[in-house]
Amino acid sequence: MAKQSSKQAPATKPIVDLSNLPESMEALLGSGDKGKGMATGTVVNGTVVEKRDNGVLVDIDYKAEGFVPKEEFGADWEGVTVGQVIRVFLEQVEDENSMPRLSVQKARLQQAWDNIVTNCAEGSVIKGIIRQRVKGGVIVDVGGVDAFLPGSQVDIGPVRSLESYLGQEGEFKIIKINSERRNIVVSRRELLEAARAEQRAALLTELRSNETRRGVVKNITDFGAFVDLNGIDGLLHITDMSWGRISHPSEMLKVGDEIEVMILSVDHERQRVSLGLKQKEGNPWDTADVKYPSNSRIKGKVVNVMPYGAFVELEEGIEGLIHVSEMSWTKRVTKASDMLKVGDEVEAVVLDVQKDAKKISLGLRQTMENPWEVIAEKFPKGTRIQGKVRNMTSYGAFVQIQDDIDGMIHVSDMSWTRKVNNPTDFLQKGQEVEAVILDIDPVQQRISLGMKQLSDDPWANIEAFFKVGDTVEGKVVKIASFGAFIELPHGIEGLIHISQIADKRVEKVKDVLKPDDMVQARVIKIDAEERRIGLSLRAAGSEATPEEIAAATSTSSTLRPGEAMVDLGDVFASAEREAAARDEEDKVE
Repeated sequence: MAKQSSKQAPATKPIVDLSNLPESMEALLGSGDKGKGMATGTVVNGTVVEKRDNGVLVDIDYKAEGFVPKEEFGADWEGVTVGQVIRVFLEQVEDENSMPRLSVQKARLQQAWDNIVTNCAEGSVIKGIIRQRVKGGVIVDVGGVDAFLPGSQVDIGPVRSLESYLGQEGEFKIIKINSERRNIVVSRRELLEAARAEQRAALLTELRSNETRRGVVKNITDFGAFVDLNGIDGLLHITDMSWGRISHPSEMLKVGDEIEVMILSVDHERQRVSLGLKQKEGNPWDTADVKYPSNSRIKGKVVNVMPYGAFVELEEGIEGLIHVSEMSWTKRVTKASDMLKVGDEVEAVVLDVQKDAKKISLGLRQTMENPWEVIAEKFPKGTRIQGKVRNMTSYGAFVQIQDDIDGMIHVSDMSWTRKVNNPTDFLQKGQEVEAVILDIDPVQQRISLGMKQLSDDPWANIEAFFKVGDTVEGKVVKIASFGAFIELPHGIEGLIHISQIADKRVEKVKDVLKPDDMVQARVIKIDAEERRIGLSLRAAGSEATPEEIAAATSTSSTLRPGEAMVDLGDVFASAEREAAARDEEDKVE
């Protein structure tokens, strides 16, 4: 029996006619277009379709709903209801569950950022709250966006603690917006400075000179203090703090002190205010001439010592000066510090008051008896005194009379018979001498003394001692190129001119005569008015006839002035020059 086989026709796939699908199915298949055009990072509207314990499902018109956690709503969670339309931020179109990832918080941040970018620009002012401390400054919440406030922009002055500003609400100026980095930098300081500038301008128009204002000491420097007058700083200079003397403003003020000051001047152009503290009180100099009349005695403390004098405080704000010339009657004070030092309590006499110049001259020596007046009474003119030579000058010698009081013997009052050019030729320092008081001037503090006045002037009666033709004996005391000086009785010196030494020509006086030689000479001329005596060795012999004496006299009278009868002062000067020249030659050798 043969196997019967049969063949089956291949199965064919049915062809679906989409045009005949029901509408609901077409809508179902077309739902794949939902969400087309949605972009990550945008904010869209969504409808709450279900509220659960841990969050809500939100329909954003996409093929699937998105889930927003409860924590994202914060305090608004209780008010969220089904059907409510909310704004959400599309973080991702589809996550690992094929659902859109949504965020309410980020939607709010984005909305806040867009609002600031749209409505605010750099330089505009926005309100905010300082939330937290970060490195270099603080974070400020400005309309839901975090902005950075640098520490240098928090306040006008230096900020010691940024934490003290947390929680403060206020206005801030936007100084920079960076859209790419999504950050904002704000400043509080610029607004405070602007407000202060307005307040300062308004205050400047109100301030008037001589009115008083209260302020707070803001800063202290070496030259003064700055005082905040509620919006504008005024300078209180150290010289306007007290009528008295202060070394540094810190002696009177410290930072934070609240004080009352007087407005001295207002400079509107430079916006500067000068203040005064001492001006609130009366100027003590206004009554200084009444309180401290001339010749009155005062007591005070030395507050400053300068080379030229010492300043004595009579009361706060008033000082007098004791000049070095008014410190002692007898001592020559070159530096005030030799007599007084700071802190000394002294008594002085008011010499002069210049109220307008704010000067009072004081005298220290006037509190003591004037020794010059005592000397004037004790030693009247003509009194003989004895004293020690204490000092020498080119014009005289100072002789101690009593304690520190000296009198001066001028070179012209040392000798009747010698012309003294230098007092050292006549006196030595430390030598005890006798002198006569010629004059005392207590005002100028001068005493004039004389030595020659101890005896009569021999030249007044010269003819009683010497006559022309007399033979005299004397000692050679000085040799000059033109002659020799002979010491005669009564302290008178005569001159033997070189032409009167010998009959023959004499080339050098020293070849014939030497100091200390005793000689006999003839008086050939006397000039009382010029105080000169001319002598001659040629006519001194006993065998000289009257005719020879007359001839010598005649010869001397015809000599030119200064030839035979040379002025003694000129001779001494010439002799000194010659001696000095010899000394120089000896040094060279």
